[in-house]
Amino acid sequence: MEYLGSMEKPLVLLGCAFLSWKIVRHIWSFLNIEKDPITVLVTGAAGQIGYALVPMIARGAMLGPDQPVIIHMLDIEPAAEALKGVKMELIDAALPLLKGVVATTDVVEACKDVNVAVMVGGFPRKEGMERKDVMSKNVSIYKAQASALEQHAAPDCKVLVVANPANTNALILKEFAPSFPEKNITCLTRLDHNRALGQVSERLNVHVGDVKNVTIWGNHSSTQYPDVNHATVKTTSGEKSVRELVANDQWLNTEFITTVQQRGAAIIKARKLSSALSAASSACDHIRNWVLGTPKGTWVSMGVYSDGSYGIPPGLIYSFPVTCEKGEWSIVQGLKIDEFSRAKMDATAKELIEEKSLAYSCLN
Repeated sequence: MEYLGSMEKPLVLLGCAFLSWKIVRHIWSFLNIEKDPITVLVTGAAGQIGYALVPMIARGAMLGPDQPVIIHMLDIEPAAEALKGVKMELIDAALPLLKGVVATTDVVEACKDVNVAVMVGGFPRKEGMERKDVMSKNVSIYKAQASALEQHAAPDCKVLVVANPANTNALILKEFAPSFPEKNITCLTRLDHNRALGQVSERLNVHVGDVKNVTIWGNHSSTQYPDVNHATVKTTSGEKSVRELVANDQWLNTEFITTVQQRGAAIIKARKLSSALSAASSACDHIRNWVLGTPKGTWVSMGVYSDGSYGIPPGLIYSFPVTCEKGEWSIVQGLKIDEFSRAKMDATAKELIEEKSLAYSCLN
């Protein structure tokens, strides 16, 4: 074999370099390939919470800054024009992560192939209505939507119920979507969790990001129990317990609890409208942690199907402290429960048992 001439060597080297660069670019483009879009359903999408929520989802607040989404929006027929307007605004916002929008009053179309369902729509309690009247209306709504989700959603669909009574609406949804795994149906108590973090932050004049591991036990109602017994604050000298830093058990056991429990009513009094921005933001937090995980050493509050942990009757949707990993939540075990906490936890469980009984009477 003859040796390459002096002009041929550089050409061969240049060709090899060019091929190497093409390979590198190919690998780079492969590694940076865009993810498949996740389809997210928002019911009651023309309402206040829905209007605040859908742009957050489309900007990546729920599923991450590199996760494309398709948003399915469902509302009732009288809200069809308003829903059309929300779709127009989403299109006008030119959001790069938004790969498609469906706006519909057809529950089957709305549930088709959804991976995440955020159930914001529900029947609100109106003046003069009894609890059973409200429950009966919501049982009808969630019965129909559960059936559509079971038949048409993706098999691994994760469901978050926001509409009140959230815990019991989630239970009804589970009842009428029996093939859905129990672990895939949850309700929103992250709003209460975030409210508790905010109150501690304000009291101690620390950044809310430095406070962690408050817990909301029980029902998303005025019987919920916001618990700081295991909560900590990051300080310059390490993590300190909230109870130690606040140094006021009277406030923590009374005013703190009632402020969190009644925060929704306080916002209605101030705004003349219910919480929307904070509810939408906490719904994003709930799904994001569920799908992408909780930071190590940190738990959040989620309304989940009770397995009997902490003496809570199985078969209720009850708020527990949970950690999330690889798309699965797990109840935090082994927390010490004092006598004060036990009474509060049992009281909110009692209310949920009563709600469950009322909901089942509506079914019959």
